Amino acid sequence: MLDLGVIDRTDDRPPYRQIAAQLRRHISAGTLAPGEKLPSESELIEHFGVARMTVRQALQELRGEGLVVAEHGKGVFVRSAPPVRRLASDRFARAHRQDGKAAFLVEAEATGRKATVDQISVSTEAAPAEVAERLHLEEGARVVVRSRRYLSAGVPVEIATSYIPESIAAGTAITSTDSGPGGIYARIEEQGHELAHFTEEVTARMPTPEERKALQIGAGVPVMTLIRTAYDTDETPVEVCDTVKVSHAYVLEYDVPAR
Repeated sequence: MLDLGVIDRTDDRPPYRQIAAQLRRHISAGTLAPGEKLPSESELIEHFGVARMTVRQALQELRGEGLVVAEHGKGVFVRSAPPVRRLASDRFARAHRQDGKAAFLVEAEATGRKATVDQISVSTEAAPAEVAERLHLEEGARVVVRSRRYLSAGVPVEIATSYIPESIAAGTAITSTDSGPGGIYARIEEQGHELAHFTEEVTARMPTPEERKALQIGAGVPVMTLIRTAYDTDETPVEVCDTVKVSHAYVLEYDVPAR
């Protein structure tokens, strides 16, 4: 049994928060390692001398923070999927597309974890006002909308929606659920739009109920939002991608030149 201490009745924090703090300390220190099972509810009840509901509140707090996951019939485990290191200066390198790999596949594989994509949907719609502005399109212009969810080692880490002008995407694999080797950027370049650079805007917020469901996270887990615009060599915007990332699942790394 871990050294979990005792409930301090003089502490202003309720007992469940004290229990959560003790377990969180061991997770942070690595004495509860990624993938390791936490003490059972019965063990925690006996150790702390509290009601089952108190222990469940403590575990729910850790789940809400994204630190642990519950497996039905097995117990509660320290979340094992390591952060995906997103290196902005390299992720869109043309060499990756030439190797038939999209950016997320390269990043996730660098952690030694299997990358998968599901919940793919493709439609053609009128561009939302903000998207039309970013793509320099007239209001109501048609765009191909591609939504998908990314998983690392089977754990959802990101949902993304791309908007590509119909004039570029029509008649290509961009309109199919499988966009082919190298992803949609490879298809855009095949249409004569050689990619030159990208702009990104990163913010943080709390997730919507729909995002929590898709990403399988608690209400207390924040998300990062990243809106990216891709430009070709003529400075024409060719794609807008709106992504929602689980905050604890990513490290965003930028290599910025000093000029």
